[in-house]
Amino acid sequence: MRKAEFVTVDVFTQERFTGNPLAVFPDARGISDAAMQKIAAEFGYSEITFVLPPENPAHHAQVRIFTPVAEVPFAGHPNVGTAYVIGQMAEIFGKSVDDRLIFEEKAGLVEVLLQRHEGRVTGAAIRAPRALELGPVIPLELAAACVSLDPAQIRTTGHMPCTASVGLAFVMVELADLAALAAARTDIALFRQARDGYATPENDFPMFLYVRDTADPSKLRARMFAPLDNVAEDPATGSASGALSALLARLDPRRDGVFDMTIEQGVEMGRRSLIHVRVEKQASEPVSVTIAGASAPVMQGSILY
Repeated sequence: MRKAEFVTVDVFTQERFTGNPLAVFPDARGISDAAMQKIAAEFGYSEITFVLPPENPAHHAQVRIFTPVAEVPFAGHPNVGTAYVIGQMAEIFGKSVDDRLIFEEKAGLVEVLLQRHEGRVTGAAIRAPRALELGPVIPLELAAACVSLDPAQIRTTGHMPCTASVGLAFVMVELADLAALAAARTDIALFRQARDGYATPENDFPMFLYVRDTADPSKLRARMFAPLDNVAEDPATGSASGALSALLARLDPRRDGVFDMTIEQGVEMGRRSLIHVRVEKQASEPVSVTIAGASAPVMQGSILY
């Protein structure tokens, strides 16, 4: 029997017991792939991370991200939370920890900038590892049925339901109002049907529903459902927020510029989260997506495996 040390944090919040919980194993050397997956299932969080020495010594760490059922190439809140945990350390694998970190991940390199207040690390900003990638359009009726809504409750003036990714793909669906957002309920049988036709190799048809603030379109409220990944609902989804913000920036008629967006998520779950995204756009295309937020420490301990 072996023992591994972990830390848990709540991500995209400054307040414990809100935001999105994350378990981080700051030194995962010796833990097998199979054990990582079993540990992720045992925690039952939407994701947990295992930190390993980097393959390239110029970088700070290799970060592997697991949901309860599979490893994923990239995710937002695991990167922000892992960076926050590492930011409390003086060094990682013999390399000093400064305000700029580079993580090696299956989706590519993730650049991290630690955020401080009065000298104390309070959060992090991460740069998405890939440019915006758009996938297939999802039939309106199918998208609505998956979350038990009427097609009339989905807005299509901006875009049809479609997949978008900056490292991990999600189905983006704009809803008519907050009442529709609150009413959404998953139908797992229809999610399975949709997966057969529209899922990506990296995940199983996660849906990101959102409503834009009519007074300030840069403010959004969202919910994310991934029942086929054993995530009934996620309180904060940085990778989806980054992809959505890049999609909306691309659709904006302005050819160039900086687009700042704030996504509020987890309200319906009682775990309110705030995700800040900045998209830089050049020649009508998003060229940089930065996802930022705070974290709060919660637990530390060890697990036997």
